[in-house]
Amino acid sequence: MDHISRKTIADGRSLDLPLDQDAEDSKLTDACISAINEAVENLRQLSGAEQTAKEVSSPAQTASPQVLSQPHAKTEQAEQLRDVPPERPAPQRDRQPASPPEPQAKIDNADLPFVKTIDNNDGPIRENERRPVTGGGGKEPTDNGGGGGGGGGGGSQSGFHKRSEPINFAASLAKGIAAVRRNMVVVMLFTVAINVLLLAIPLYLFQISDRVLTSRSMDTLVMLTVAVLGAVLLQAFMDAIRRFILMRTAVELEVQLGAPILSAAARASLHGSGKDYQTLQDLQQLRSFLTSGTLIAFLDAPLMPLFIVVVYLVHPHLGIIIMVCCVVLFGIAWLNQRFTARQFSEASGYLSRANFHLDSMSRNSQIINALAMIPEAVKMWGRETAGSLKSHVAAQDRNIMFSGVSKAARMITQVALLGWGAHLSLSGELTGGMVIAASIISGRALAPIEGAIEGWHQFNKSAASYGRIKQLLINSPLNFPRLRLPNPEGRLDVERILFVPPPQKKVILNGISFSLKKGESLAIIGNSGSGKTTLGKMLVGSILPTSGNVRLDLMDLRNWDQRQFGESIGYLPQDVQLFPGTIKANICRMRDDIEDRQIYEAAVLADVHELIAGFPQGYETVVAADGAPLSGGQKQRIALARAFFGDPKFVVLDEPNSNLDTQGEQALAKALLHAKRQGITTVTITQRPALLQCVDKIMVLKDGSVAMFGERMDVLKALSGNGRQANQSPQIEG
Repeated sequence: MDHISRKTIADGRSLDLPLDQDAEDSKLTDACISAINEAVENLRQLSGAEQTAKEVSSPAQTASPQVLSQPHAKTEQAEQLRDVPPERPAPQRDRQPASPPEPQAKIDNADLPFVKTIDNNDGPIRENERRPVTGGGGKEPTDNGGGGGGGGGGGSQSGFHKRSEPINFAASLAKGIAAVRRNMVVVMLFTVAINVLLLAIPLYLFQISDRVLTSRSMDTLVMLTVAVLGAVLLQAFMDAIRRFILMRTAVELEVQLGAPILSAAARASLHGSGKDYQTLQDLQQLRSFLTSGTLIAFLDAPLMPLFIVVVYLVHPHLGIIIMVCCVVLFGIAWLNQRFTARQFSEASGYLSRANFHLDSMSRNSQIINALAMIPEAVKMWGRETAGSLKSHVAAQDRNIMFSGVSKAARMITQVALLGWGAHLSLSGELTGGMVIAASIISGRALAPIEGAIEGWHQFNKSAASYGRIKQLLINSPLNFPRLRLPNPEGRLDVERILFVPPPQKKVILNGISFSLKKGESLAIIGNSGSGKTTLGKMLVGSILPTSGNVRLDLMDLRNWDQRQFGESIGYLPQDVQLFPGTIKANICRMRDDIEDRQIYEAAVLADVHELIAGFPQGYETVVAADGAPLSGGQKQRIALARAFFGDPKFVVLDEPNSNLDTQGEQALAKALLHAKRQGITTVTITQRPALLQCVDKIMVLKDGSVAMFGERMDVLKALSGNGRQANQSPQIEG
């Protein structure tokens, strides 16, 4: 057999094999490929350069025996490869010194990057198949996914990425509900079995009263006792299994819906509201309800007819008494729901607002303490809490009243059953054991209704929680998969954006348009309330315009893959917030799949490495939720490093020097100049003239519109009014 080179094997099409012929040709092709795989495996085991040289000099003595040593079928398959040209021997000067061959372990074809199973029609590669990607130059594929460069096969890096998976929030809800329903079917089967086993004790009492005591049979008593003990133990075991399933169902529901709810709430915050984050508490309410005794009562309620039928079979009169009591209890439950629903709803609303005030107090604790605002803050929280307690007490008073009435109705039913049963016993229609058994069974039949009335408040809360979860997930727009484009270069185009935040009618931004080329820098200045911060949020996609477009590299921000877009930009908000964790974690945006080198480069670019090195724990310094132990300026500089993390191509800085001292401003200026040298497009919102020297263009906003836009020197001259130089530019009033 002629020598087979790796290049020839790497490109199956260079073998001139008829991959799309009829069935016989297809079988022949498969046989050829099998022979190729066998030959490659043998060639890989020959790693010594000296043996390789011998193979080149006499390929017929090296490759052919390897193939001919196989069974006769493989020999015939190898005959098909005689037309394959041998690889040209490498020049003598390129050869490495010979070294003794090392023993090689058997290598499976799946481990070879240039071996694959070729589909007969050269169609899509099936799962676990690896098709080599080579350029025209014939080089082997590299790890970064680029083609070879010899013949125009592309660069070493593709620049394109895989598509992201779609997130369908409504489908996530359906999946979570399907998991609950699937488990509930099993729970209901256990519930039926448990309720049937509950009949064991009434039947035991009936048998003892009417048979054992009259026959005085010890054997019968022992057998009945053993049987009922087995039924009781089995019932207890099945009840435990039922509760285990409910607990795991609650956990599975939170696992299925937790991430979609949080993602949907984050998307809803793009429209200016963060109240949907409270929906996570609704999910916790659902989880609590699934593991509560109230749900057990609701699950037992459908089996009430079973016990009513058993009592009716004992005697129809007793069955009628039970049915009348059930109708009365259902009426009490309906009245309870009607007279408590509004109060419970009001209490929930008050409590939600009280929690918002509590969260606000937590975030502004320093201001509250410094300005002695604790009494006022507590008063605001107390006002909402008092309203919640008032409504809750009113609802619970009514709920307790109806619960007491239901208990009284149940006790009266027990008395009626025993009294009328005794009358029937005196008449000879029933025995004493039958009366006692019917009384116990009736109590079991009425217990679920009473439990449902007591837990009606929890049921209402859970139903309302599910309604809010359903509304959030169903109303959230579908996250269609976006094409992962090449990483942006930094060109920015803003086209007549208009922003009117709902439900207001005031125009915040009105017809703003401008463009920035790759690597250009812009400073946005203007009076307070002119829309600077809103524009900055819109440039990074934090909020969406009412109309108009913001484009990065000609693509609207809405059409970028969100993960790719977030990794390609940087943002320093006006209100700097750090996450609880280390400085290292905050700089790398809480990611754990990055190299320390990237964190260091971001810190150097933002000129904060020296600052971080001064901390006792350095990059491992732990930051609290309020930023402690960092000062305001240190927090801002750490956040600046976070903005420049990951080689962004477009960065927005909102008042980046509001908390900086002179040294911090110098570091910020260095960072802006370094970003310009790196070709990073930057937009800086500022009120201080020092940063105006570091930008190419300036925009002046007034009442949400562009009052002036142009080159830095031109705008500064227009603002100064007398042609002063840029280094004498006036400070813009904030």
